Amino acid sequence: MNPTLSPPPTAPAAPAVPPTPATPAQLGVGARFSLHPMTSDFVEVILGALAAGDASRLEVTTDDVSTFVRGQEADVLTYLRDVIAAAASGGVHVVAQVLLSRGCPGEVACELPDDVVLHPVDLPALAPTGLCASAHWALYPLDDGGPDPHGRERTADHMAGIYAAIDRARERGTLTRGEHFVTRLDGDLADVLATVADGWLLVGREVRHVTTHATISLGSPSTPGTSGTGTSGASGASGTGTSGAADEDAR
Repeated sequence: MNPTLSPPPTAPAAPAVPPTPATPAQLGVGARFSLHPMTSDFVEVILGALAAGDASRLEVTTDDVSTFVRGQEADVLTYLRDVIAAAASGGVHVVAQVLLSRGCPGEVACELPDDVVLHPVDLPALAPTGLCASAHWALYPLDDGGPDPHGRERTADHMAGIYAAIDRARERGTLTRGEHFVTRLDGDLADVLATVADGWLLVGREVRHVTTHATISLGSPSTPGTSGTGTSGASGASGTGTSGAADEDAR
């Protein structure tokens, strides 16, 4: 080789291609809910409420049992708020059963590797509805142990996530008290839904599959001091209770 010759130029490295974001379907993100208006006009109330939600960014399918919703977490929560609020806006007593699920296994066609923990999600604030809501809430971290997000082996500790979610609810002012197998929440419908979703996503930072369930009541004649149409005074709860579900499981 002639030492006076320069080496051939090196081709520039190709720019890194960012990974394609996973879709809600691939991540197993979605909800199922049902509405139960206590009125003989329940068909009109349910259909009108479903039409009131913006489903343009969602996959929504309703059958004779419940409504399935799939999409980004913030879009799912906004849709649930708007549909439930529309159902209760006429002052009728309405109960909504809401199930949120995120991760695998648990979705029909979800094929995430076993060591994947979903990326953290921070929800934007939900605008208040002016509707009082009371809820019985349960949270289920489906934690089988294995590596944590940092690759460290750990032992499954589902109670740690549940207690952290309860603390978040206390900070939000929606925690009322622990009941048998559930935690009671009270406040504006938007605040109650945000509390449920906040705990769901908080646990999802460490656990790859998390579900949560809430039975939400609005306009009940048996709820003291509420008419179903005003803002909740119940958000001033003492905030000293702990989850009934947590207490039962810990025994």
